[in-house]
Amino acid sequence: MRQEVSKQEREALQMEQWINEMFTDERLAEAAALFGADAKQAIQRGDFENYVYEVEKDGKPFMLRLTHTSHRSKEQVVAELEWVNDLHDRGMNVSLNHLSTAGNLVEEISLEQGSFLVCLFDKAPGTSAYELRNEFTDKHIEAWGELTARFHQAASDYNKKNGSRPHWYEDDLIEIENWLDPELDKEIIELNHHIVSTIRNFDTSKDVYGIIHSDIHQGNFFIDGAELHVFDFDDTMHFHYIHDVSIPLYYTIWMSYRNEPLSIRSEKATAFFEVFYRGYTRIRPLEKEWLERIPLYLTLRDLTLYAVFHKKVDFDEEPELRPLVEWLGERLRRNEPIAEVDFSKLY
Repeated sequence: MRQEVSKQEREALQMEQWINEMFTDERLAEAAALFGADAKQAIQRGDFENYVYEVEKDGKPFMLRLTHTSHRSKEQVVAELEWVNDLHDRGMNVSLNHLSTAGNLVEEISLEQGSFLVCLFDKAPGTSAYELRNEFTDKHIEAWGELTARFHQAASDYNKKNGSRPHWYEDDLIEIENWLDPELDKEIIELNHHIVSTIRNFDTSKDVYGIIHSDIHQGNFFIDGAELHVFDFDDTMHFHYIHDVSIPLYYTIWMSYRNEPLSIRSEKATAFFEVFYRGYTRIRPLEKEWLERIPLYLTLRDLTLYAVFHKKVDFDEEPELRPLVEWLGERLRRNEPIAEVDFSKLY
């Protein structure tokens, strides 16, 4: 049975309170007006690291996003939007970003502390994989693999225009010791250092490393017929393409089977990845050495999530989340992966 992220998990991972205090209906309306949109009937669609609202423009739905400058710089947001629009221009199913009435991809609203960076993009057609449930089949998983490969194909010859995106090792979550207890989590901190230093020594030539989405899980695309439409490029960064391959595998198990024993998690992971791999390699190859490195990237995601929970959650205020985080920590201490896959069977 699929286990969705609980309401408590979602609520605990919301925007910091000091930013919430600066977000008002008046500022939402101002943000929409910058793009000629109307926020009177706005519907909230997200508030984890960005405020995302469905608004109306010319009688059609669009997505309005407000990002605080403590999370992303204007230069980083511009680079993200230009990358997405480049993918759109290449014919891929991503949400086109639109210009403001002043002709800018990003507008800025000054605040008491920092600013909100505002952008407007198309609402993706279709429904989520979660809503499809049993109708989410192998054909969709293959399409998931295909589209991921097309992103990487495009990234290998992409030339940035304005702005820049960070490299993966510049993320503050990589410095995991900043968020953990140095004594209680000593083994996890040491594991993080090992994983990060190992990955940093891998090749970074353009055929294996470039600009990626970095978070293509089931919550970040809609399905319209047999096609996937990907959105939420907020975590776009420069990293190995294999990271984008590991994320679908990771979250398929995390969302649906994380409470199962390792044997079941591994069985489900193998079944999923064989189909995803078939779709991906229809577009571009995956070399043996990179397939065999996927476990490192799965562990890196475990470590990142562990850091996120410790950065964002007050466990005295949200005690119901403690068992989940303790389970994750216990797995990391004994170096038990979220799943084991025999990748040799694929090549």
